[in-house]
Amino acid sequence: MFNKIIKRGNRKGTRSEGAEPAARPAAPSSSSGGAGAAAPVTVNHASRASAPSPSSPTSPHVAPSAFPAVPASHTSPPLLEPLPLLRDVAAADRPGLLLRKLRLVAALFDFSDSLKHPREKEAKRQALLELVDYVQAPAAAANANAPARLPDNVQEALIAAISVNIFRPLPPAPYESAAAIDPGATPDDEEEPYLDPAWPHLQLVYELLLRYVVSPDTDTKIAKRYVDHAFVLRLLDHFDSEDPREREYLKTVLHRIYGKFMVHRPFIRKAINNVFYRFIFETERHNGIGELLEILGSIINGFALPMKEEHKLFLTRALIPLHKPKSVGIYHQQLSYCIVQFVEKDYKLADAVIRGLLKYWPVINCQKEVLFLGELEEVLEATQPTEFQRCMVPLFKQIGRCLNSSHFQVAERALFLWNNDHIVSLIAQNRGVIFPIIFEALERNIQSHWNQAVHGLTANVRKMFLDMDSELFEECQQQYIEKQAKAKELEEQRESAWRQLEAVAAKAAGDDMVLVN
Repeated sequence: MFNKIIKRGNRKGTRSEGAEPAARPAAPSSSSGGAGAAAPVTVNHASRASAPSPSSPTSPHVAPSAFPAVPASHTSPPLLEPLPLLRDVAAADRPGLLLRKLRLVAALFDFSDSLKHPREKEAKRQALLELVDYVQAPAAAANANAPARLPDNVQEALIAAISVNIFRPLPPAPYESAAAIDPGATPDDEEEPYLDPAWPHLQLVYELLLRYVVSPDTDTKIAKRYVDHAFVLRLLDHFDSEDPREREYLKTVLHRIYGKFMVHRPFIRKAINNVFYRFIFETERHNGIGELLEILGSIINGFALPMKEEHKLFLTRALIPLHKPKSVGIYHQQLSYCIVQFVEKDYKLADAVIRGLLKYWPVINCQKEVLFLGELEEVLEATQPTEFQRCMVPLFKQIGRCLNSSHFQVAERALFLWNNDHIVSLIAQNRGVIFPIIFEALERNIQSHWNQAVHGLTANVRKMFLDMDSELFEECQQQYIEKQAKAKELEEQRESAWRQLEAVAAKAAGDDMVLVN
């Protein structure tokens, strides 16, 4: 009899446990905390005026680990409940209401089908809008009795809900899908960027994160517990998103985190370095290099002098090698700005920058050459005479090759360097070295270049040299004439030697030998 009672009690307990989740949303407990580490989240108790007791199974004070970042297809919509507006409840009741709204925000939906769960999606959107307004407005201005900042547990739940929405698996890039079929497939520059259908919600989530970071009520000493290194790394991972709208928000958010959380600054710089290293030396494919360089442009602008060795190593090991990938044209404007910022901060870096450009100078890509020449002009404009003298010989040998390029845009862009007064003054100060290097390239253009515009620009530069130092010009011209005469003499000697060899061979072989000229 006693055994029957025990069995009956066990069966009742099993039924009650099986029925309990019916009153709860489908958000599962955290996998990181182990089974039963956090109580399931509930969102269907809005009719209560005050927050439930923490000891109650329906308490809103649940660890944010109850919001795991699982795909939307693995979640079900939460039960809708009529939650009041934050401004309509007393200040003491707001933390509990905030937690319940954050649990609603943590729900994920399938946006590939606009007809699925429309009411739930709209409820989440309205909750996000209200949370953005609440976080954006200073607490003291919203209500005289309101706390000075968000409670710690609310901040924890806020970052957890944001993480669930943002840190989702990114869809594969078009070239990755093509590579599954054809291993030789490459990215198509004309491919339309992927636009995430969940952006109406994602934009509000990013806006909520941004307002939280920049809010004067956010205490960095507490917020750094939740906006930690792991959070920053996951933000950086999502810079590879195909959606340009998301990358723009990520750029703004990361920049604000860098500005507000001083403790994270060295880590953020190092993490960005690692993204660049992986891009340069492994994948050469990343969608967010331009946005990361924009952040770095502002960071470099704030570097104090004398510049740390760490920053100089970043220039030589990461920024300069970014000229190597084929896709440099996509982010070259931002890269050039960062490079010039370094030279303007410390003019002694000009020699290293110019030699780095020469190291990665393109051989057969004319469009990259035009970009490099434009960047070179900006760097030379910030270069001092002493640094210029260290690199002028290899520099103008390369410029001479560009002057003789058969691609007229490359030759034109190289000739445009003489339109810059600072560069002309540097050339004038060192004309004894530069004139002999450049003179032959100018003469070749005058004699044999096919493009008339290049002819005209070359003539202008040639006249500039003549007006600058007529004696040196005549000396270079005489050396050029002598060099041409010597080259012609060597060519005649070579042809004469071949004719003598042909005659000897014909005599040895007899009349049956056929000679090919």
